Amino acid sequence: MDTTKIREHMQVYSNDNSVFGTVDKVEGESIKLTKDMSGQHHYIPTSWVEKVDDKVYLNRSRDEANARMEERGGLKPTRVPVRVTD
Repeated sequence: MDTTKIREHMQVYSNDNSVFGTVDKVEGESIKLTKDMSGQHHYIPTSWVEKVDDKVYLNRSRDEANARMEERGGLKPTRVPVRVTD
């Protein structure tokens, strides 16, 4: 698949014709999607791309892609260890 055709702000569709996201940019062999409601960027591999025209079409369902995509960035809760002394 020629990923050089993928451009910012293109809609991404799963193979069950659901809108999956919007392209932020291509980073190496990953497509960075725009931030979600919680401020997370999600990444999907370019190997998931079936075809590109004015949209990006994935070779998997929305459910499968949701279960396997990677999150990076955004706000994540941090746990700080607490030492309890007597």
